[in-house]
Amino acid sequence: MALFSSTPSKKPAKAAKASVTPKNKALAREDGRLSQVLKAPWFSEKALIGTERGVYVFQVPADATKYEVAAAIEKFYSVTPVKIRMANLPAKTVSLRTRRGVGTRARRHKAYVYLKKGDTLSLV
Repeated sequence: MALFSSTPSKKPAKAAKASVTPKNKALAREDGRLSQVLKAPWFSEKALIGTERGVYVFQVPADATKYEVAAAIEKFYSVTPVKIRMANLPAKTVSLRTRRGVGTRARRHKAYVYLKKGDTLSLV
C-alpha cells in the first residue's frame, strides 16, 4: 500500500507569491481612508503622562489596523513610529439619573503610538 511505504513522495513546488507586506498594502490602499484613521488625540491624564516618554494615544475606528495607523502617522506627522498597540475599550452601563434609569456608553478603540527617543508630535 502507498500509505505505509517508506519512500517519501515528492510534492510539486509551489509558485512563489509576490511579496507584499501589510505596511505596503496600507499605503497602496490609500484612497482617503488614512485621513479617517486618526479620529482624535486621546486626552486623559494617563495619556498626557505618556507623551513625556514618547507614547501618544489616538482614538481610531474599530476596523483600523496597526499598519493603517502607522501609515497615517507617517503621512500626517512625518514621523515613523517604532511600535503601535491597539486597545478595545468595552461598552459600559451608566446611570442616567432620569426615568430611563440605565444607558450604555459606546465602545471605543484607541491606538498607542510609540516613537523614537527625541521624536515628538504636535497635537495642538
